[in-house]
Amino acid sequence: MSDTVADYILDRHRLRRKLTFWRVICVVAVIGLIGLAAWSMSGAKTATGEKHVARLALSGLLTGDRETLKLIDGIAKSNAAGVIVTIESPGGTTTGAEKIYAELRRLAAKKPVVAVIETTGASGAYIAAMGADRIVAHGNSLVGSIGVLFQYPNLSRAMETIGVKMEEIKSSPLKAAPNPFENASPEARAALASLVTDSYDWFRDLVRERRNLTEEELKVVADGRVFTGRQALQVKLVDQLGSERDAIAWLEAERKIDKGLPLREWRRPSKSRFDVFSLDSLADLVGLPGVAALLRASEREAQTASLDGLLALWHGRLSD
Repeated sequence: MSDTVADYILDRHRLRRKLTFWRVICVVAVIGLIGLAAWSMSGAKTATGEKHVARLALSGLLTGDRETLKLIDGIAKSNAAGVIVTIESPGGTTTGAEKIYAELRRLAAKKPVVAVIETTGASGAYIAAMGADRIVAHGNSLVGSIGVLFQYPNLSRAMETIGVKMEEIKSSPLKAAPNPFENASPEARAALASLVTDSYDWFRDLVRERRNLTEEELKVVADGRVFTGRQALQVKLVDQLGSERDAIAWLEAERKIDKGLPLREWRRPSKSRFDVFSLDSLADLVGLPGVAALLRASEREAQTASLDGLLALWHGRLSD
Protein backbone atom coordinates (compact mmCIF):
# COMPACT_ATOMS: atom_id res chain seq x y z
CA MET A 1 0.00 0.00 0.00
CA SER A 2 2.82 2.38 0.92
CA ASP A 3 4.48 1.70 -2.46
CA THR A 4 1.25 2.65 -4.23
CA VAL A 5 1.01 5.93 -2.32
CA ALA A 6 4.64 6.69 -3.03
CA ASP A 7 4.15 6.00 -6.74
CA TYR A 8 1.08 8.22 -6.76
CA ILE A 9 2.94 11.12 -5.11
CA LEU A 10 5.85 10.65 -7.52
CA ASP A 11 3.51 10.71 -10.51
CA ARG A 12 1.89 13.88 -9.20
CA HIS A 13 5.30 15.55 -8.89
CA ARG A 14 6.19 14.54 -12.44
CA LEU A 15 2.87 15.84 -13.72
CA ARG A 16 3.39 19.17 -11.95
CA ARG A 17 6.85 19.51 -13.47
CA LYS A 18 5.45 18.88 -16.93
CA LEU A 19 2.64 21.37 -16.39
CA THR A 20 5.11 23.98 -15.13
CA PHE A 21 7.32 23.39 -18.16
CA TRP A 22 4.46 23.82 -20.61
CA ARG A 23 3.16 26.88 -18.75
CA VAL A 24 6.59 28.51 -19.08
CA ILE A 25 6.66 27.59 -22.78
CA CYS A 26 3.19 29.13 -23.25
CA VAL A 27 4.17 32.36 -21.47
CA VAL A 28 7.34 32.68 -23.56
CA ALA A 29 5.34 32.02 -26.71
CA VAL A 30 2.76 34.66 -25.80
CA ILE A 31 5.50 37.20 -25.06
CA GLY A 32 7.12 36.37 -28.39
CA LEU A 33 3.84 36.79 -30.26
CA ILE A 34 3.16 40.12 -28.56
CA GLY A 35 6.67 41.31 -29.42
CA LEU A 36 6.21 40.18 -33.03
CA ALA A 37 2.85 41.95 -33.22
CA ALA A 38 4.35 45.13 -31.74
CA TRP A 39 7.19 44.97 -34.25
CA SER A 40 4.85 44.46 -37.20
CA MET A 41 2.53 47.23 -35.97
CA SER A 42 5.45 49.62 -35.60
CA GLY A 43 6.26 48.98 -39.22
CA ALA A 44 2.66 49.73 -40.21
CA LYS A 45 2.45 52.88 -38.16
CA THR A 46 4.28 54.88 -40.78
CA ALA A 47 3.10 53.16 -43.94
CA THR A 48 3.71 55.56 -46.80
CA GLY A 49 2.73 53.66 -49.93
CA GLU A 50 -1.05 53.33 -49.97
CA LYS A 51 -3.19 56.40 -50.37
CA HIS A 52 -4.94 57.14 -47.09
CA VAL A 53 -6.09 59.74 -44.59
CA ALA A 54 -3.47 60.12 -41.85
CA ARG A 55 -4.52 60.49 -38.24
CA LEU A 56 -2.06 62.13 -35.83
CA ALA A 57 -2.87 62.33 -32.11
CA LEU A 58 -1.50 65.19 -29.99
CA SER A 59 -2.18 64.40 -26.35
CA GLY A 60 -0.85 65.13 -22.89
CA LEU A 61 1.76 67.83 -22.38
CA LEU A 62 3.09 69.24 -25.65
CA THR A 63 6.83 69.84 -25.65
CA GLY A 64 7.64 69.77 -29.36
CA ASP A 65 9.82 66.71 -28.89
CA ARG A 66 11.87 65.38 -31.79
CA GLU A 67 9.75 62.24 -32.27
CA THR A 68 6.55 64.23 -32.75
CA LEU A 69 8.16 66.62 -35.23
CA LYS A 70 9.67 63.71 -37.18
CA LEU A 71 6.27 62.05 -37.30
CA ILE A 72 4.68 65.17 -38.80
CA ASP A 73 7.48 65.39 -41.34
CA GLY A 74 6.95 61.72 -42.19
CA ILE A 75 3.27 62.33 -42.90
CA ALA A 76 4.26 65.21 -45.21
CA LYS A 77 6.47 62.83 -47.19
CA SER A 78 3.90 60.01 -47.27
CA ASN A 79 1.10 59.25 -49.69
CA ALA A 80 -1.54 60.60 -47.30
CA ALA A 81 -4.23 62.53 -49.15
CA GLY A 82 -5.29 64.46 -46.06
CA VAL A 83 -4.55 64.67 -42.35
CA ILE A 84 -6.70 64.60 -39.21
CA VAL A 85 -4.96 65.92 -36.09
CA THR A 86 -6.84 64.85 -32.96
CA ILE A 87 -6.07 67.03 -29.95
CA GLU A 88 -6.50 66.05 -26.32
CA SER A 89 -4.25 68.35 -24.34
CA PRO A 90 -4.29 71.28 -21.88
CA GLY A 91 -1.13 72.68 -23.51
CA GLY A 92 2.56 72.51 -22.66
CA THR A 93 5.62 74.67 -23.17
CA THR A 94 5.17 77.75 -25.33
CA THR A 95 8.22 76.89 -27.40
CA GLY A 96 7.05 73.30 -27.84
CA ALA A 97 3.63 74.45 -29.06
CA GLU A 98 5.33 76.92 -31.42
CA LYS A 99 7.44 74.14 -32.95
CA ILE A 100 4.43 71.88 -33.48
CA TYR A 101 2.46 74.77 -35.00
CA ALA A 102 5.28 75.57 -37.44
CA GLU A 103 5.63 71.92 -38.47
CA LEU A 104 1.88 71.59 -39.02
CA ARG A 105 1.90 74.70 -41.21
CA ARG A 106 4.64 73.12 -43.33
CA LEU A 107 2.52 69.98 -43.54
CA ALA A 108 -0.56 72.01 -44.50
CA ALA A 109 1.37 73.51 -47.41
CA LYS A 110 1.51 69.98 -48.91
CA LYS A 111 -1.70 68.32 -47.68
CA PRO A 112 -5.03 69.55 -46.26
CA VAL A 113 -5.06 69.35 -42.46
CA VAL A 114 -8.02 69.44 -40.07
CA ALA A 115 -7.65 69.64 -36.28
CA VAL A 116 -10.31 67.88 -34.20
CA ILE A 117 -10.41 68.99 -30.56
CA GLU A 118 -11.66 66.20 -28.32
CA THR A 119 -12.21 66.98 -24.61
CA THR A 120 -9.56 69.70 -24.28
CA GLY A 121 -7.59 71.81 -26.75
CA ALA A 122 -6.41 74.70 -24.62
CA SER A 123 -3.49 77.12 -24.50
CA GLY A 124 -0.46 75.51 -26.20
CA ALA A 125 -2.73 72.82 -27.66
CA TYR A 126 -4.81 75.57 -29.25
CA ILE A 127 -1.60 77.03 -30.72
CA ALA A 128 -1.01 73.64 -32.33
CA ALA A 129 -4.62 73.47 -33.56
CA MET A 130 -4.15 76.77 -35.39
CA GLY A 131 -1.53 75.06 -37.53
CA ALA A 132 -4.37 73.21 -39.30
CA ASP A 133 -6.48 74.57 -42.15
CA ARG A 134 -9.67 74.03 -40.18
CA ILE A 135 -10.59 73.46 -36.52
CA VAL A 136 -13.46 71.18 -35.51
CA ALA A 137 -14.61 70.77 -31.89
CA HIS A 138 -17.34 68.99 -30.01
CA GLY A 139 -20.01 71.12 -28.40
CA ASN A 140 -18.62 70.50 -24.91
CA SER A 141 -14.92 70.54 -25.78
CA LEU A 142 -12.83 73.04 -23.79
CA VAL A 143 -11.11 75.48 -26.14
CA GLY A 144 -9.00 78.60 -25.75
CA SER A 145 -7.07 79.61 -22.62
CA ILE A 146 -5.10 82.14 -24.64
CA GLY A 147 -2.34 83.16 -22.30
CA VAL A 148 1.18 82.43 -21.03
CA LEU A 149 2.30 81.32 -17.57
CA PHE A 150 5.58 81.34 -15.66
CA GLN A 151 5.59 79.59 -12.27
CA TYR A 152 8.28 79.18 -9.65
CA PRO A 153 8.23 78.00 -6.02
CA ASN A 154 8.99 80.28 -3.08
CA LEU A 155 10.61 78.22 -0.32
CA SER A 156 11.97 81.16 1.68
CA ARG A 157 9.58 80.74 4.62
CA ALA A 158 10.25 77.01 4.81
CA MET A 159 13.98 77.70 4.80
CA GLU A 160 13.55 80.18 7.68
CA THR A 161 11.52 77.63 9.61
CA ILE A 162 14.21 74.96 9.44
CA GLY A 163 16.97 77.51 9.99
CA VAL A 164 18.79 77.15 6.67
CA LYS A 165 19.99 80.02 4.49
CA MET A 166 21.27 79.64 0.94
CA GLU A 167 24.37 81.73 0.23
CA GLU A 168 25.30 82.68 -3.34
CA ILE A 169 27.81 84.66 -5.34
CA LYS A 170 26.67 85.80 -8.78
CA SER A 171 27.89 88.12 -11.49
CA SER A 172 24.78 90.31 -11.67
CA PRO A 173 21.55 90.86 -9.70
CA LEU A 174 19.28 89.09 -12.17
CA LYS A 175 21.47 86.03 -12.69
CA ALA A 176 19.48 82.84 -11.84
CA ALA A 177 16.45 84.90 -10.84
CA PRO A 178 13.99 84.02 -9.47
CA ASN A 179 15.67 82.05 -6.72
CA PRO A 180 13.27 79.66 -4.93
CA PHE A 181 15.15 80.19 -1.67
CA GLU A 182 14.35 83.90 -1.37
CA ASN A 183 11.62 86.37 -2.27
CA ALA A 184 11.93 87.63 -5.83
CA SER A 185 13.12 91.22 -6.10
CA PRO A 186 10.95 93.78 -7.94
CA GLU A 187 13.56 93.83 -10.71
CA ALA A 188 13.41 90.03 -11.10
CA ARG A 189 9.61 90.06 -11.22
CA ALA A 190 9.68 92.83 -13.82
CA ALA A 191 12.15 90.85 -15.97
CA LEU A 192 9.94 87.76 -15.82
CA ALA A 193 6.83 89.81 -16.56
CA SER A 194 8.49 91.14 -19.71
CA LEU A 195 9.10 87.55 -20.89
CA VAL A 196 5.49 86.60 -20.27
CA THR A 197 4.19 89.74 -21.98
CA ASP A 198 6.35 89.21 -25.04
CA SER A 199 5.19 85.60 -25.49
CA TYR A 200 1.59 86.59 -24.79
CA ASP A 201 1.75 89.30 -27.48
CA TRP A 202 3.06 86.69 -29.93
CA PHE A 203 0.20 84.34 -28.98
CA ARG A 204 -2.41 87.09 -29.43
CA ASP A 205 -1.00 88.13 -32.79
CA LEU A 206 -1.08 84.51 -33.95
CA VAL A 207 -4.74 84.17 -32.93
CA ARG A 208 -5.60 87.45 -34.68
CA GLU A 209 -3.86 86.36 -37.87
CA ARG A 210 -4.98 82.73 -38.04
CA ARG A 211 -8.57 83.34 -36.91
CA ASN A 212 -9.01 86.64 -38.76
CA LEU A 213 -10.20 88.55 -35.69
CA THR A 214 -10.61 92.27 -35.15
CA GLU A 215 -9.00 93.87 -32.12
CA GLU A 216 -12.36 93.95 -30.33
CA GLU A 217 -13.01 90.29 -31.11
CA LEU A 218 -9.51 89.44 -29.90
CA LYS A 219 -10.07 91.15 -26.55
CA VAL A 220 -13.05 88.91 -25.91
CA VAL A 221 -11.10 85.67 -26.34
CA ALA A 222 -7.60 86.59 -25.15
CA ASP A 223 -8.15 87.01 -21.41
CA GLY A 224 -7.11 83.47 -20.51
CA ARG A 225 -10.55 81.91 -20.17
CA VAL A 226 -11.64 78.64 -21.76
CA PHE A 227 -14.76 78.27 -23.89
CA THR A 228 -17.00 75.34 -24.68
CA GLY A 229 -17.01 74.28 -28.30
CA ARG A 230 -20.35 76.04 -28.82
CA GLN A 231 -19.02 79.28 -27.33
CA ALA A 232 -15.77 78.92 -29.30
CA LEU A 233 -17.76 78.71 -32.53
CA GLN A 234 -19.56 81.95 -31.68
CA VAL A 235 -16.30 83.81 -30.99
CA LYS A 236 -14.61 82.33 -34.09
CA LEU A 237 -12.03 80.17 -32.33
CA VAL A 238 -13.29 77.08 -34.17
CA ASP A 239 -14.82 76.63 -37.62
CA GLN A 240 -17.30 73.86 -37.00
CA LEU A 241 -18.92 71.70 -34.34
CA GLY A 242 -18.57 68.01 -35.02
CA SER A 243 -16.29 65.01 -34.86
CA GLU A 244 -13.61 63.23 -36.85
CA ARG A 245 -16.30 62.00 -39.24
CA ASP A 246 -17.27 65.60 -40.02
CA ALA A 247 -13.62 66.51 -40.52
CA ILE A 248 -13.20 63.74 -43.09
CA ALA A 249 -16.44 64.81 -44.82
CA TRP A 250 -15.02 68.35 -45.11
CA LEU A 251 -11.80 67.03 -46.62
CA GLU A 252 -13.80 65.08 -49.19
CA ALA A 253 -16.22 67.91 -50.02
CA GLU A 254 -13.94 70.95 -49.87
CA ARG A 255 -10.48 69.59 -50.59
CA LYS A 256 -11.68 66.93 -53.03
CA ILE A 257 -9.80 63.99 -51.57
CA ASP A 258 -11.06 60.58 -52.68
CA LYS A 259 -14.03 59.28 -50.71
CA GLY A 260 -13.70 56.18 -48.56
CA LEU A 261 -9.93 56.28 -48.13
CA PRO A 262 -8.65 54.18 -45.21
CA LEU A 263 -7.82 56.05 -42.02
CA ARG A 264 -4.27 55.26 -40.89
CA GLU A 265 -3.01 55.96 -37.38
CA TRP A 266 0.44 57.54 -37.25
CA ARG A 267 2.07 57.04 -33.85
CA ARG A 268 5.34 57.92 -32.28
CA PRO A 269 7.68 54.91 -32.15
CA SER A 270 7.72 53.26 -28.75
CA LYS A 271 10.91 53.48 -26.71
CA SER A 272 10.67 49.71 -26.48
CA ARG A 273 8.65 47.10 -28.29
CA PHE A 274 7.80 45.70 -24.87
CA ASP A 275 6.35 48.91 -23.43
CA VAL A 276 3.14 46.90 -23.08
CA PHE A 277 4.76 45.51 -19.92
CA SER A 278 5.04 48.89 -18.19
CA LEU A 279 3.90 49.02 -14.57
CA ASP A 280 0.55 50.63 -15.37
CA SER A 281 -0.15 48.06 -18.11
CA LEU A 282 0.74 45.21 -15.76
CA ALA A 283 -1.61 46.67 -13.15
CA ASP A 284 -4.38 46.65 -15.76
CA LEU A 285 -3.59 43.06 -16.72
CA VAL A 286 -3.86 41.79 -13.14
CA GLY A 287 -7.15 43.60 -12.57
CA LEU A 288 -5.99 46.67 -10.63
CA PRO A 289 -7.36 49.59 -12.69
CA GLY A 290 -7.16 51.97 -9.71
CA VAL A 291 -3.44 51.33 -9.30
CA ALA A 292 -2.93 51.70 -13.06
CA ALA A 293 -4.72 55.07 -13.07
CA LEU A 294 -2.63 56.23 -10.08
CA LEU A 295 0.61 55.25 -11.83
CA ARG A 296 -0.40 57.11 -15.00
CA ALA A 297 -1.42 60.20 -13.01
CA SER A 298 1.90 60.13 -11.12
CA GLU A 299 3.79 59.94 -14.41
CA ARG A 300 1.89 62.95 -15.77
CA GLU A 301 2.50 64.92 -12.55
CA ALA A 302 6.23 64.19 -12.82
CA GLN A 303 6.20 65.29 -16.45
CA THR A 304 4.43 68.54 -15.50
CA ALA A 305 6.93 69.22 -12.72
CA SER A 306 9.84 68.71 -15.11
CA LEU A 307 8.66 71.37 -17.58
CA ASP A 308 10.96 74.35 -17.83
CA GLY A 309 10.54 77.78 -19.39
CA LEU A 310 7.35 79.60 -20.30
CA LEU A 311 4.17 77.53 -20.27
CA ALA A 312 1.09 77.78 -22.44
CA LEU A 313 -0.96 75.55 -20.19
CA TRP A 314 -4.57 75.66 -19.06
CA HIS A 315 -3.81 74.27 -15.60
CA GLY A 316 -0.68 72.95 -14.01
CA ARG A 317 -2.20 69.77 -12.54
CA LEU A 318 -3.53 66.90 -14.61
CA SER A 319 -5.92 64.26 -13.42
CA ASP A 320 -8.00 61.50 -14.96
